[in-house]
Amino acid sequence: MMCNGMSCGAQTQRESYIDIFSGVEFNYRNIYYNNKLYDLLINLTPGFKWHLKKQWMIAAEGYVPIYNDYGERYKRIRLNMAVVSKEAQWGKQFFKFSGGLFGRERYGVDVKWMYPMNRWLAMDAQIGYTGFCSMAVDWECSKMERMTGWIGVRMYMDKLNTEFRLQGGRYIYEDYGVRGECMRHFKHCTVGVYAQYSDWGEENFGFKIVMMIPPYKRKMRKVNFRPASNFRLTYNLQADPYSMLMYRTDPEENEREGNFNRDSLQWGANRMPADFSEKEGGSGK
Repeated sequence: MMCNGMSCGAQTQRESYIDIFSGVEFNYRNIYYNNKLYDLLINLTPGFKWHLKKQWMIAAEGYVPIYNDYGERYKRIRLNMAVVSKEAQWGKQFFKFSGGLFGRERYGVDVKWMYPMNRWLAMDAQIGYTGFCSMAVDWECSKMERMTGWIGVRMYMDKLNTEFRLQGGRYIYEDYGVRGECMRHFKHCTVGVYAQYSDWGEENFGFKIVMMIPPYKRKMRKVNFRPASNFRLTYNLQADPYSMLMYRTDPEENEREGNFNRDSLQWGANRMPADFSEKEGGSGK
């Protein structure tokens, strides 16, 4: 988000603009019993978002390998995401409809939903109908025939900026599971711990960190060049890369900002001061 308060939100709903950005994806694993500690995979993740009127958005993300111990499948420059999405509000309910190529090599259609019941309690859900699609080796694609989704509840403590989440559902590798999380929101940073159980027979727990990347004041133009909005780190004790996973429908999707325009959805961390604001002198041209 590059807005601070309702005045900037009104401007971005009236005018379209483009963000061009890049981040870095850092992967590591330890699957050896010898002296080698970790395999590394480091990718640049260039992307763009075209914010259109009436809360439409076109977004894309690519992978550019920089360092690769993971093997042949991960060495190619490739498209990772190409999505068209639309946000909508019906009464107190918020929806985000998405279609296209999603993260984790899925394509299809997706709906996200959130219903703030009051200042401290909300319900949310996600459901998608997808198939496999990858450009890692060659064009690989399957039929859209996998249904995934989850439903959850959130509780937010305003005075401590602390959020509790509980969700359960069916995930992209066809496992069923339930997860509980506790998150503490600080200025420009969110830290959380979680525990989960999957019907693959494994309990797991770990922590998450979401750090918003400066500069926090930016000039607003028709075309903006910037770093990626955030850095995310997720650690789990079992080093399990598959259970209870969902795809991303936004190149900068993260647990701190959520899925909906903060000027419309004033709940939870969205009531905190915005991480990014418009610098004086931005002309929008």
